Amino acid sequence: MFPGVFYALLAGFLGAVASSSAKLSLGADYLKGVCETGLRTWGEQRKFRQADETTACDRLHIPLRLLCGGLLFTCNAVMWTFLAKALRYSSSSTQTTVTTTASNFISSAFLGQLIFGEAQITLWWVGISLTFSGLLVLQRVSPQDRQHDAGDKDE
Repeated sequence: MFPGVFYALLAGFLGAVASSSAKLSLGADYLKGVCETGLRTWGEQRKFRQADETTACDRLHIPLRLLCGGLLFTCNAVMWTFLAKALRYSSSSTQTTVTTTASNFISSAFLGQLIFGEAQITLWWVGISLTFSGLLVLQRVSPQDRQHDAGDKDE
């Protein structure tokens, strides 16, 4: 059971990394801003001129986007591999779904704050809590209970 939970947690995290990579590669100019900020900070130590920083970021912008696109596809492939392993080692596909979903949502929240400076409002956390509660209710119904309920309806 533990390997299934571990693989499900990794699958959820990799799904969040893939989403962040997609946002970096296809979204607004986050990468260019990070590059310029990094060069400005590094440039203070090295005494670079502002024109050199802008030129370097313009040249690195496309390769960084392509790198993030490659990371997107790689993370998705590895995520599906871990999800398949989680389903194989888990006693219940519902448990794997709940764990993967929880890991993905929580990882997305932290990566969004870390990379993009996004802050999740209280309503977002309430919505996630309700989603998890619903998934946990679905998980709590055991297969024996379902068979017993189906047997009662037949009589």
